[in-house]
Amino acid sequence: GTNNSFVKNTIATKRNEAGTPRRSYWTVRREVAETEADAQVDVNAAPADLLVVNPNKRTRMGNEVGYRVVPGGATAASVLDDDDYPQRRASYCKKQVRVTPYSKAEKWAPGLYADQSTGDDGLAAWSERDRGIRNEDIVLWYTVGIHHIPYQDDFPVMPTVSGGFELRPANFFERNPLLTTRPPGLDQPPLVNCSCTGDSR
Repeated sequence: GTNNSFVKNTIATKRNEAGTPRRSYWTVRREVAETEADAQVDVNAAPADLLVVNPNKRTRMGNEVGYRVVPGGATAASVLDDDDYPQRRASYCKKQVRVTPYSKAEKWAPGLYADQSTGDDGLAAWSERDRGIRNEDIVLWYTVGIHHIPYQDDFPVMPTVSGGFELRPANFFERNPLLTTRPPGLDQPPLVNCSCTGDSR
């Protein structure tokens, strides 16, 4: 649906004061972003699950249906100074994840004219408006970034670099769909043994 929320599940370590051999454990702190400021994330800062959920659609167990955002490498953020002109044009790349309410006018992260931008039109400027995003029609912006330090193996053509992210179902199914998957071969028709000998006239 069009009404969704952005959730950050952060792992928090707790000290165990009980008289057991274990001295610590971890728990999950769930934070639902209310505004755009709450949904600006540096994915390298702390272990967390990032989700887009529909609070109006739940599983039979009561969990919100949604998708996890799973970083797939290339999570570097910009290291340029904020007043450097390339950084002003691409000011959104200081954070890998930002969430904004849908707006037909907000199409490209660097703004309408990236090469001529002064930083006043683009994702970073839009998200400074700090609009509400809870249970709204939202857009998740994911920025893939690398820091490339050249090595002699990169000349004359850099062999490869990859990065991206995945959207994985989270509480999307009522149960694990693999539990009802048939083993390979069971969906094939049975083999027919036949042998022919002699003259076919």
